Formats: sequence, C-alpha cells, structure tokens
Amino acid sequence: MPRAGKGPRLYLRPPQRGAAGSSPVWTIRDGNRFISTGCGPDAREDAERELARYISEKHDPKRGERGLAQVPIADVVNIYLTDVAPHKSEPRKIAARAIRLLEWWGDKTLADVTGSACRAYAAHRGNAGGARRDLQDLSAAIRHHHKEGLHRASVAVWMPPAGKRRERWLTRSEIARLVWTAWRMREQMRRSHSDKNAARLPTRKRTGKHIARAILFAYYTGSRIGTVLTASWHAAAGRSYIDIDRGVFYRLPEGKRETAKRQPPVRLSSRMLAHVRRWRDRKLCASHVVEWEGKPVLSIKTAFGRIVDAAGLGDDVSPHTLRHSRATHMKQAGVSSWEVAGALGMSEAMVEKVYGHHDPNHLSRAVNAR
Repeated sequence: MPRAGKGPRLYLRPPQRGAAGSSPVWTIRDGNRFISTGCGPDAREDAERELARYISEKHDPKRGERGLAQVPIADVVNIYLTDVAPHKSEPRKIAARAIRLLEWWGDKTLADVTGSACRAYAAHRGNAGGARRDLQDLSAAIRHHHKEGLHRASVAVWMPPAGKRRERWLTRSEIARLVWTAWRMREQMRRSHSDKNAARLPTRKRTGKHIARAILFAYYTGSRIGTVLTASWHAAAGRSYIDIDRGVFYRLPEGKRETAKRQPPVRLSSRMLAHVRRWRDRKLCASHVVEWEGKPVLSIKTAFGRIVDAAGLGDDVSPHTLRHSRATHMKQAGVSSWEVAGALGMSEAMVEKVYGHHDPNHLSRAVNAR
C-alpha cells in the first residue's frame, strides 16, 4: 500500500545541491511540509523521537465517548503514548512501533479495524513477527481507550500466529568457539582508499573483545542481553549493578520498575566474578562490562551476527540463545526447576515447560515403572 497521505513520516533527505559541506539529514514529511530533525544518517533513533514529538504536539486527541467511526486511530495511539507508554520498560521501542502504526493506520478509524485490514497491514509490513508485535501494541492501545470509557463497542485486532519457540541452544564447546572468534576478530581495511576493489586485509585493531565479554557475562548470569549492556560496577540510574565485593549482580536497573520480565538479583559464579574483577582492575573497562572505546554499548545485534557467521554456527543463533543455553545446561546438570527459575527470573512452570525434558531424571519414574 502506498505511503502517500498516511500522515507525518521520516525520509532521508539528500544533500542540497551547491551547499558546501551539506550532508543527508532525516526529515519529517507532512503533506507538503518538510521539517528537518537535524539528525544525520546514523541517528535514526533520535530522528524517530523527533517524529514522535512532532506527531504528539500536532495532534491533540479528543477524550469523550464516540462511535467507532468517529474515533481516529491516531487518537487511540496518541492517548496510549501519553497515558501508558511512559510507564513501560521500553517506551522508545513503543514509540518506534507507534510511528509505523500511524504511517499506515493514521487516517483510519476504529471502525476500519477489521481482520482484512489487519492482514493487509501484515502484508505491508512484510514480516510476520514484526507485524504481530506492532498489532499487539495497537490492540493494547484500543483496550486502554475502551477501559477509559472513550468507546463502548468491542474491537478485535487480528494478529499473525506466534512463531515457533526456538529450540536452538549452544553446547559449551560452541560457546567457547563463539568467545574465541569474538576475541580474535580484527578490523578489516583496504590498503588503498582510491581502489574500491582492493581486498580488505586485517589490521592489528581487535574489534570484538567487548562482544566476547558480553557473551561470557550473558551466559554465566543467564541474563537478557539488554540487562547485560547496562551492567556496571558503578551504581547509577539506568544501570544494572554488579556488587563485586559481595559477588551479586542486581539485574534490575536503578530507577526502573519491575515488569513481567522479572530481573531478580543473581549471585555470580567464582569464575565469572574473577573475570569481572580482572576487567576492572586491569582497566579493560571503565565502568561497564560491555564498552567500546570507553563508552557503554547500546546494541550488539549486528556485531554479534557477524561473529556467529564467522564461527560457523548458523543463522538461528541470537544473543538470547545464550540465556536459552544457560537454562538448558542447568537442567542437564540436574539443577532443580525451582533453582533455575530463581536464577534466571522465570516461573517454575515455564522452566518445566521449555527445559524440563533436558533433565536427566525427566520422566524417569514413568519410564522405569513396572
């Protein structure tokens, strides 16, 4: 479906002709209006925040009960962004998904939310998983609007079926291979800037050491990668805190409220604690476990993917596979589901459902019954 007429949206405006030093810039296009965000090509997230601010300031949603055909979806989404999103754990991601929703649904009303329209959105999105996540936010926004008493009739949002649960987990030798691949990875550069066809050759600069630290810490603590990237031995707002003296990792960042994705404290193993102390004492890191050139890292998705490819582990390995592998290894070692659940921040029922079959004693009484 074409995007024309779908409300404010971003596009990367090319450099202006004849303007010395001009470079591409993310620009908000709203009909015939063009508003510069001042953000360069590498600052897409900042540009999205500017777009969200622009949409919020431009559109003042009405609050009052109306029929479905009189309720613009733009109102529903903006009320959700105002009332609910700021109190969620990842408001920036919610805002980014809201922008995608408004680009397609912004000129529609609640009466237009039908199964066929949702399927058309999923086809437009081109990614079943991404479409499902976007539509989950749309459904949540509609539910909030309904709970506020701003519309009465029920509105159902069709969603693509959930993807199959990932079964891939890494053996200890595969994790070791991943760590060593990251640790030894070197920067690749052409020896000649003028010859674009020249082969890229390795330099002395190691570019994957921070990823190796992330892999080790994520695996040994069984933590989600977002938590690992905020891990620091200096307590501060927005950081997960490593108490090196007591050997405890407080996963929940300071100032962040607890969500359904529980982040309980976990005791560091003696091996992991030794690693962290060495990284601090040798000043390999200034304050965070995962740093690049002295600064914390926001994402390792792209770099991790390159390392997985270089290690020859296939295309079904993601940073979350490390947490999955940790749970699997703990059950294979005969650790009780109660302890695994406590260490990883899962429910005991979830541990049994997903990892119980890895326990060497799984169904042993049933198998040996006479």
